[in-house]
Amino acid sequence: MEPVTDYDSFSEYALQTKQQLVKNRYFLTEDKDAELQANLPTELKPDGKTHPLKGVLLIHGLGDSPYSFVDIAKSLQEKGFLVRTVLLPGHGSRPADMLNVDYQQWNDLVEKQVDLLKQEVDEVYLGGFSTGGNLAYSYAAQDEEIEGLMLFSPGFVSNEPFAFATPWISWIKPWLINVEPSNVTNYTRYFMVPTNGFAQYHNTTTQVTDNLAAQTYNKPVFMVLTEHDSVLDTKAIQDLFNTRFTHPSNQLIWFGSQPTSINGNTRYIHSYNPELRISNMSHMGILFSPDNTYYGMNGSERICRNGSEMTDDEMARCQAGEEVWYSAWDGRANEHIHARLTFNPWYDQMVQDLSATFSLSPSL
Repeated sequence: MEPVTDYDSFSEYALQTKQQLVKNRYFLTEDKDAELQANLPTELKPDGKTHPLKGVLLIHGLGDSPYSFVDIAKSLQEKGFLVRTVLLPGHGSRPADMLNVDYQQWNDLVEKQVDLLKQEVDEVYLGGFSTGGNLAYSYAAQDEEIEGLMLFSPGFVSNEPFAFATPWISWIKPWLINVEPSNVTNYTRYFMVPTNGFAQYHNTTTQVTDNLAAQTYNKPVFMVLTEHDSVLDTKAIQDLFNTRFTHPSNQLIWFGSQPTSINGNTRYIHSYNPELRISNMSHMGILFSPDNTYYGMNGSERICRNGSEMTDDEMARCQAGEEVWYSAWDGRANEHIHARLTFNPWYDQMVQDLSATFSLSPSL
């Protein structure tokens, strides 16, 4: 699927993207409309405002979709934001479309969308999840007009020691795993990503760390991290937050094993919650409200593939709907079967802290 680049408005961009997805997406379920809606760029306008003061562009992560921000977008709309999400090139259609994607295409998309958003609002903010957090920061670092950043599990530092080699490996081994998606039904994210996807993610981390080594960032930043993140070195990212992001309004939420408390600009949340059968917080879980109909406490989607030591029997029992606990990948903390934690029991607190960071008014 070719990247959508020839447009002059967000509505044109969204329409052209929909036309491309209709032609090129490998559909996983019978509900094609739901799949399209999850993967399409969206725009939410605040009620009763002909000219919103604030706008935010939200950027999803590697292998993900605009659905990553379905709840956060609504919360920000209620705070008076004009909210837009994007679909990064290579995403939303089929994993093979990421074989030749380049991270500069992602940067170009962010730049063009920011330019369009500036035409509609007085203040522009950027938000990002994982790889999207890298793209958001890297753009903001060179544009003083960006008012602040909302970063959810930003992928600044990988915990994979050989991530640096992925740009070379991608030429030799395009797929690190090769599994046919015969029983895959999760339509909000790719089941697997080609090696080039990881290579381009690595390029975004280099972009971030080079920028942060050269200069601090002095606009307000709200960040959320989890100690048990299976793909990021979140301790290193926390150190960057504390040393390279300097605005006095900055706030960090850290989900982990220490007691719930507030220390300076960091809220520590003890993520173990036996009442909800939660062992720890996952990389993606921070994004979604418990009320989310797909990923929430009573949502329709359960990610059972959740650990390198998970047995076939445990996988089958999880998929059959047995009661399970929830955690990050490989975050099993007891003898129970663990599915991925795909919702945030502290979602409302997270939105409150985000609002405090940017001095937002209560919900409209």
